[in-house]
Amino acid sequence: MASTARLSAPPLPAVQRYFEVSLFLLVSTGIFAVISTGKLDIFSTFIPVAVLVYKAGRLWRGRGPELSVRTATGLVLAYFLFFPIDLWVLSRTVSQGAPNPALYSALLAAIHLMLFATLVRLLSSRSNRDYAFLAMLAVTCMLASAILTVETGFLIALAIFLVLAVSTFVALEIRRGANDAVSPPLEPGSPLAHRLNRALGLTSALVAIGTLLVGGAIFFMLPRFTTGYLSALNLQPKLMTGFSDDVTLGEIGEIQKSSAVVMRIHIDGDPTLAEGVHWRGIILTNFDGRRWFTPPREQIVVSADSAGTYRLDAPLLPAGYSIPLHYTVLMEPIATDAIFVAPRIATLQGRFSNDTEHLGGEKHNGYLILDQTGSLSNPFHNNSKIRYEATSNLPIIPAPQLRLASPDFPDSVTGPYLQVPRLDPRIKQLAEQITAGSANEYDKAAKIELYLKTHYRYTLDLTGPRSADPLAYFLFTRRAGHCEYFAAAMTVMLRDLGIPARYVGGFLPGEYNDIGGDWIIRASDAHVWVEVFFPGYGWITFDPTPPGNEKRGGLLERMSMYWDWFQYAWGEWIINYDFGHQITLAQSVQKTSRDWGEGARKYYQDKQRELLQLIVKLDKKTEASPYFLPSILVFLVALLIYLRGRSMFGYLMARWSLRARTTGNVNASLATLEYREMLRLLERRGWKKSPSQTALEFAAAIPTAEVAAPVAQLTALYQTARFGDRPAPAQQMSALLSSIREVTRAGKAPAH
Repeated sequence: MASTARLSAPPLPAVQRYFEVSLFLLVSTGIFAVISTGKLDIFSTFIPVAVLVYKAGRLWRGRGPELSVRTATGLVLAYFLFFPIDLWVLSRTVSQGAPNPALYSALLAAIHLMLFATLVRLLSSRSNRDYAFLAMLAVTCMLASAILTVETGFLIALAIFLVLAVSTFVALEIRRGANDAVSPPLEPGSPLAHRLNRALGLTSALVAIGTLLVGGAIFFMLPRFTTGYLSALNLQPKLMTGFSDDVTLGEIGEIQKSSAVVMRIHIDGDPTLAEGVHWRGIILTNFDGRRWFTPPREQIVVSADSAGTYRLDAPLLPAGYSIPLHYTVLMEPIATDAIFVAPRIATLQGRFSNDTEHLGGEKHNGYLILDQTGSLSNPFHNNSKIRYEATSNLPIIPAPQLRLASPDFPDSVTGPYLQVPRLDPRIKQLAEQITAGSANEYDKAAKIELYLKTHYRYTLDLTGPRSADPLAYFLFTRRAGHCEYFAAAMTVMLRDLGIPARYVGGFLPGEYNDIGGDWIIRASDAHVWVEVFFPGYGWITFDPTPPGNEKRGGLLERMSMYWDWFQYAWGEWIINYDFGHQITLAQSVQKTSRDWGEGARKYYQDKQRELLQLIVKLDKKTEASPYFLPSILVFLVALLIYLRGRSMFGYLMARWSLRARTTGNVNASLATLEYREMLRLLERRGWKKSPSQTALEFAAAIPTAEVAAPVAQLTALYQTARFGDRPAPAQQMSALLSSIREVTRAGKAPAH
């Protein structure tokens, strides 16, 4: 009986149905926001998704809660017994790669507890209090997501969450009111229910959009300060790059398989200046046959001056042999302390350390480390995004000048940069064979570079048997590899020839995003190349690696540019928004408004000048034309006809008819014409008919008897013809009008 009653139970009211769906979507958005951060383990990712799919199916079929209140409470209490195991074992294992494993482990354990409580409450909610508590748990999920990530995906989840939050809480209040209503509830699927759903959805979207707009305005207007209170609590695992003082052949090739963004670089002025720049990070001096490394040596501490600028004493090139390049770098958290710059760096500005107290540590003043190779490193580690500005003097030395460079190298260069381990003797023989007939060191380096580019193939796939001598295996057997093998081969061959060379790691220029105006450098742009020393000019870049597969364009590539610009704007103007950004924004708004005003004023002045020039040009052209005056006359006549044509032709026709009739009678229109002519003659002599006077009153008001008599007679004939529907004698009216004309010509009428 119970199952029969359950099957025959009436469907839920439309308000209740809308509320349950909206609440489920709200909770799902919060949970997926946490999962999408990618910081959870596989079980914490899979189990919530499975429960949400199961609950969605049950909700679609209109089923009720799956768990009783007592069972739900027991499950939550039981989880508290499991919580220490999660905290000290499971979450601690996942947190090994984080900068602060203990804190990261505690956060993950708390998130696991929150997700478990949310799912249990989702399967057991029945009362309004349960629903409100479940909605608060969804809000907590969004807060946890904000802690775990600051990426643009969170913004999308937040916008969806705001719409659903407004929808859910509005529906909750309507549901509460509907429970106490006397009218019957709306049936789901009815027209009224559809209208209610549309109204709630539209209201939720408008309120959410308004909230985002108002909140965004408040966010940008509130005072901001760069304090970095939570910078030491960075919980995001680092992106491994492999740039260190000890690199084994093959490590960079693994990095190049990733497409993650590691840097964004903005060039002041012409962005094409960075097309060929190799962004230097590490310089390695020694090679043992399998790995490159730099032995521990004396390091120089570089401190910032009072203006926050690190000044580096880079050797100056002769005038005309360098181009100044000013650029801004936004570097993602990576597992290297290297600072990536263009060659010949001169000045550097940036905030590389936290100015606040570190957890359990002391306050550090900003400084950098410069080693003997000229590599810069950050002693405070790149555990968070770093923004810095730099100026470099890019060398542009013509090949003929480098061919004239002295072959005598200083001892400071020959010592560390001519070291070669015991390798296959065929490598030196190959170097001598390639450079045979070269008269200078530059030609030798250029020939080795060209030979490696044209006789070997670039590939990231190095599967196959390992060799005890990977460099010889690359040159004489496999004849294919990635940039590490090309750079190592060229460096070793140059050293075999007595030419100082060194192994340099960093990044290629990447791809230019014209939407954001910056260069996007990904992990796949990681690269290794060679620098060769020329006395008088210093270290010059050579890149023996042949080009890999070119990147394809298209709609998807273009859309990725917009998405990358959006991510950059999010990180730059939301995550890193501070007082400095506020000043920049205010200056930009002021400059933009001023530019708009000047542009509008200039546009108006230009159009006004063009119009005046056009008028003057037309005036000169028309004056010189023999048809100018006739055209003006025709135009005036045509205009007169257009404006007064009907009345003028009527007047002329009437006058002609009146003059033509010396006998007979006149009709009302001709009598009116004669009367108006009389009024015109009298007005010339000072007697003007007032609009308030009748014809007879005006005739009686004429004081002069010799004028009053004919006026009275003509007025009587006029009224008889117009209002009495009796024609007036034409000869008599013409005679009276002639008499009035003669009298008025005799002299000026007396004033009255």
